[in-house]
Amino acid sequence: MKKFIVLILFGLMIVGFSAMAYAQKLEFKASGTIDFDTVWETNVPFYFGSVSVNQAGHTGLFQTWTTPAFYTAGSAAPGHRTGALDKSAAYTYARGVLRFDAIMSKELSGTIIFEIDALRSGQQTAGTLTQASMRNNLGAWATDQAAVEVKNVYIDFGLPYFGIPVPMTVRVGALPFGVRPNMVVYTDGMGIVGGINADPVTIIPMWGKMLEGTDYAADDADMYGLHVNAKVGTFTVGGYGLNYNMNTYPLQYNSAAVGTPNPSYGIVIAGTQRADFWWLGAYVDGKAGPVNINFDFVYDRGTVEQRASKQTSALPVDDVKYRGWATRVKVDYPWEKFNFGGTFMYASGADANKTSISGLPGTAVANPSSSLLSTKVGSYVVPPGSEQSPSSQESIVMYSCFNASADGGTGIAQAGNYQQVSRGAFGGTWFAKLYGSAKLNPWYKVTLQGLYIADTTKNGNTLGTARKAPYTITAALRDDKTIGWEFDIINEIDIYKNLKFFAGFGYLFAGDGLDVWRRTDAVTAGANYSPKNPWNVTTRLLYSF
Repeated sequence: MKKFIVLILFGLMIVGFSAMAYAQKLEFKASGTIDFDTVWETNVPFYFGSVSVNQAGHTGLFQTWTTPAFYTAGSAAPGHRTGALDKSAAYTYARGVLRFDAIMSKELSGTIIFEIDALRSGQQTAGTLTQASMRNNLGAWATDQAAVEVKNVYIDFGLPYFGIPVPMTVRVGALPFGVRPNMVVYTDGMGIVGGINADPVTIIPMWGKMLEGTDYAADDADMYGLHVNAKVGTFTVGGYGLNYNMNTYPLQYNSAAVGTPNPSYGIVIAGTQRADFWWLGAYVDGKAGPVNINFDFVYDRGTVEQRASKQTSALPVDDVKYRGWATRVKVDYPWEKFNFGGTFMYASGADANKTSISGLPGTAVANPSSSLLSTKVGSYVVPPGSEQSPSSQESIVMYSCFNASADGGTGIAQAGNYQQVSRGAFGGTWFAKLYGSAKLNPWYKVTLQGLYIADTTKNGNTLGTARKAPYTITAALRDDKTIGWEFDIINEIDIYKNLKFFAGFGYLFAGDGLDVWRRTDAVTAGANYSPKNPWNVTTRLLYSF
């Protein structure tokens, strides 16, 4: 892979010193989207976790942004519910995407993409123009906020003929990286993506710089990847390998995301850990007679180690090994104005007797009844920065739906982290879904779907926090299998050619896998609680231009 990068840089030098033998005319294009979204729900968390059926100390949900506790000590009534559990919540938000393409020829173009986000309509301003407060602020009253984000800036060009008789392209800059986004990864970052079109085979090598760290030290983090697919009859068959080599892990230290340092082992200190992860996958997309088929299988393998403890501690901390997998098959049968189909997805879960809630070396396992340290994460996980959760698009309540985004999407299972691996939307769950849609007239389509959703975490639950008797803070986690049954209706209306309206309603009949443990205080016994069934009514108005 490193040799490939050297070749790309050599190619760039050739292009830079090559004189163009003909005049070129610039073509300038602008495109984008503007959307306005609404959410009215109960017990369906949005991305930053203020509405959730989880609380700190649960298993399976690795590295969410927050893990709020809904039952807190010291309240007016011990064990009184706080936060948003069982309360209906309503909010609106919006996003604009503006893309500019400067096209010199079919061999050369440049692209700049901006995003303008409102995390919430009517949100409070952050008060100071710090780096963290400048984004997602469009919704503040009186607007005039520093809410414009530079998402992508990159160049696309064709490589000159180097004796290889196939077209070759290069994309370089701050660009999107995507490999099977609804299963593995979509993210943006600095790097290089190549394209070699040896028909019927397409080869896509890629490299991304995740973290530079100190220029003179080996503390950086890089992503290397190779994606290959080929047209075989009516099918596209592909495979890929992604290597995330992270000499600093987490990429940026965030105590809220990774937990409190363990004074006995000195863990969770910036720069003292490193990780190496692989994602290996294969897929098939195509048509068999009248039936459309999509199949994915992906395996993740990695190790996180604590460097400092091995060098200085009298009690070295064991490495944490990651071994997980996920598969998904979707079958569609279109018939006249109708479409009938089904989807099955299975993603491996963790073992709460072997895994901590952060997955980092030296941290205690998630099951309070055990005194062991974390050694293995069996849950399927996705790469740092992956927006697989909002890309999954599998449902309205449990996973995510048509208006899901990294800033405002909904979904009980939605989890992600920009600094570490996380279980995404799928890790620790499986589901079976049946659906049908009808195009009742040229401007209206309706879809009905139902899902059975289950838990694959061992000795604990992926989402719920229920404990066994006597329900104390040291009691063992309960292991349940059923998360619930979800039923959805989705309406799609074409108001104009470029203006669409989506409206959906989802209801989840919750199973025991969503029960939470209600603690009265830090030491005395509590009890388990079954939250109200989650539901979600959501809309999106989308203008594309």
